[in-house]
Amino acid sequence: MAVHHFTPHGMLRPVPYHHVAVGTGSRHVHVSGQIARRPDGTVVAPGDLAGQVAQALRNTATGLAGADATFSDVLRLTFYVTQWTPEKIGDFMAGVEAVAGEIGLPTPLPPASLIGVDYLFEPDVLVEVEATALLD
Repeated sequence: MAVHHFTPHGMLRPVPYHHVAVGTGSRHVHVSGQIARRPDGTVVAPGDLAGQVAQALRNTATGLAGADATFSDVLRLTFYVTQWTPEKIGDFMAGVEAVAGEIGLPTPLPPASLIGVDYLFEPDVLVEVEATALLD
């Protein structure tokens, strides 16, 4: 296994992600800028954070697959969410949970950061996902 996820004793629990990932491979895969768009540019789930999280993660899975990787190879996920407030965590996690089984996203997640931003590059984009994976 190229990536080992874990949360050492003494770190905050419960959280929906592991705190640590150790990679032993040599090929890096970076998937960036995944949003809730279909390949033709059609917006998916306008105004719906859960729906946009799910689609952005589907697109991330497609990017990983293009490099012969899966979420089990992911060292780190970064989510950028517009106009973030803590009250949005339920919708955010609903999007993650809705698609996890479909795309092979493990729970708990790999180490992850959720970063609130004022605005992404277009007004209908509520979330962007980035993934870093490591393969042997």
